[in-house]
Amino acid sequence: MELRHLRYFVSVVDMGSLSKASALLLVSQPSLSQQIAAMEYDLGVPLLLRSAAGVKPTDAGTKLYRHARIVLRQLQELEADIANEGSGAVGPVAVGLPTSIASVLAVPLVERLRKDHPGVKLQLFESFSGYLNELLANGRLDMAILFRSSDAPGISVRPLFTEELSVFGAPDIGDINAATCDLALLAGVPMVLPERTNGLRVLVERAFSEAGVALNVTCDIDSLPVMMKLVRNGDFATINSSGVARAAEIPILARRLINPVVKRTVSLCQPTGIPQSAAALAAEETIRTLAREHAAIWDKASD
Repeated sequence: MELRHLRYFVSVVDMGSLSKASALLLVSQPSLSQQIAAMEYDLGVPLLLRSAAGVKPTDAGTKLYRHARIVLRQLQELEADIANEGSGAVGPVAVGLPTSIASVLAVPLVERLRKDHPGVKLQLFESFSGYLNELLANGRLDMAILFRSSDAPGISVRPLFTEELSVFGAPDIGDINAATCDLALLAGVPMVLPERTNGLRVLVERAFSEAGVALNVTCDIDSLPVMMKLVRNGDFATINSSGVARAAEIPILARRLINPVVKRTVSLCQPTGIPQSAAALAAEETIRTLAREHAAIWDKASD
């Protein structure tokens, strides 16, 4: 198997289509199909599930994709390190940020890396934590900030800080001039929250259940900007990081939840067993520095 075969396969999986991948790679579709078929023959297993909607990797294809991503990224880092010997940290680094964290750290991260490490090419992914965890497991990311406090198989977890959650909106509930809101006051209040498998949703549902408070989720929305727009329109409330309110360009009613206080650990997560490049080490150091510098937005930044 040659490196070009790995590049072909990664492109096909990323695009979800042989025709789109062939256009990107400037390779004819019949030739690309033959290359993939040859890989399947050599490995003795099917790598792609083909349908009218496109292609998806099989279980074996997913394993190949994950390893191919790592190999290709390490090759790219090797070429950059050799070409820029003595020039400091160089090469690509892929970082994932949840939307709520990106609202605070994304711009400073881009600016600080460009200033302190101009040879580092940052690839920044912003999404909900569940998708970022998938990208991290598949080798698409060098690191991601996720809401977890303990290691997982193949993933190291290093806490950055702990954040408290706030209720956004609900102007008719409690004292809008107060800094806090008792969770019991939110019984039956129409809420918009991420879908039920989302970590934030699980945390909120657990807090309401343990407090014996009725949670009224009227709509599942996997978009922080859309949720905040609905909150500003006045028909719904939501629950999210207190840092979102403090970093918001447009003021929004937000009060920290109490009785109970609802907290979550925010950690920098990285794959284990893969040597970190100089670019990845520079990005990690920068993220930790920025977390400390922005500690006032959250409760406490870890060393």
